[in-house]
Amino acid sequence: MARGDLTDEQWAALAPLLPTGRKTGRPPVWSRRQLIDGIRFRVRTGVPWRDVPVEYGPWGRVYDLFRRWQRDGTWNRVLTRLQSLADSKGRSCGT
Repeated sequence: MARGDLTDEQWAALAPLLPTGRKTGRPPVWSRRQLIDGIRFRVRTGVPWRDVPVEYGPWGRVYDLFRRWQRDGTWNRVLTRLQSLADSKGRSCGT
């Protein structure tokens, strides 16, 4: 786990908020957690998508997940839910 990657506690809070996959067949090679850590790396550092380290998965796959969830509103729903969870506990999302 790299310095900026999700902790187990953060992942446990985030995972239930994510949409479930609809495809059947072969299991994914890259876990959602790795891909999301790749998205977070890119957003945090500002590097071009092609420069996302391969440990997070192929850059095209990381970008595809980011854009798909951006288009369908997943990121907005996740943010809203995390904010409401933090509000109910009397703290901000960063703590």
